[in-house]
Amino acid sequence: MIGRIDVSEDAAALARRAAEWLIETVARHAAPVRVALSGGSTPKQMFALLAQPAFARRMDWAKLHLFWGDERCVPYASPDSNYGEAKRLLLDHVPIPPAQVHPFAVDMSPDLAAAAYDALLREVAGDGMLFAVTFLGLGEDGHTASLLPGQPVLAVRDRLAASVSEGRPETRLTLTIPALERSETVAFLVSGAGKQAIFRDVRAGLAEVPATMLRPLGQTAWFVDQPALG
Repeated sequence: MIGRIDVSEDAAALARRAAEWLIETVARHAAPVRVALSGGSTPKQMFALLAQPAFARRMDWAKLHLFWGDERCVPYASPDSNYGEAKRLLLDHVPIPPAQVHPFAVDMSPDLAAAAYDALLREVAGDGMLFAVTFLGLGEDGHTASLLPGQPVLAVRDRLAASVSEGRPETRLTLTIPALERSETVAFLVSGAGKQAIFRDVRAGLAEVPATMLRPLGQTAWFVDQPALG
């Protein structure tokens, strides 16, 4: 589960390192380059950096196809929407073709939205690799995307997306373990002293949590800051 660990001084430096790495990764791949984004404070900083001209002009936006690892069932205008945050911070400021941006639908029932995303992923990738890069976070309880400890979604193996109605105040949509594993690189972004205990346990193989259930077909990379590393 633990792959290479890339350590930055703080959250801002981590976001910059991740942005640079993504630009380099997209440049190395032939189109289409499918990337699954995550929510959270560090991705927000990464999005803001990628929207800056110094970064944006180096990204080949025409190659990039964006998906999301999970989403809350709230309107896109809500500050709690992962897609909405990415749109405001990044997508509204860069020349990515709109047809290459694929958020979860939030204007239908969660089960129908999950089924629609499952169908989309099967259409674009068939039985092959889904993502060149999948960005994920690591919750203090060990959750990643909306794969929450103790929830039935952890046992889903026949679908690429599912709804999660328990474990959090709002219903969520998430990629399942089989979907996340079909990645060339799963890149965890982990920042802050609050993540130090769970990251220590993950590194030591002591944590039996959703984040440690993933067995990617490709590699796993951990971008962490010094406070999370301890």
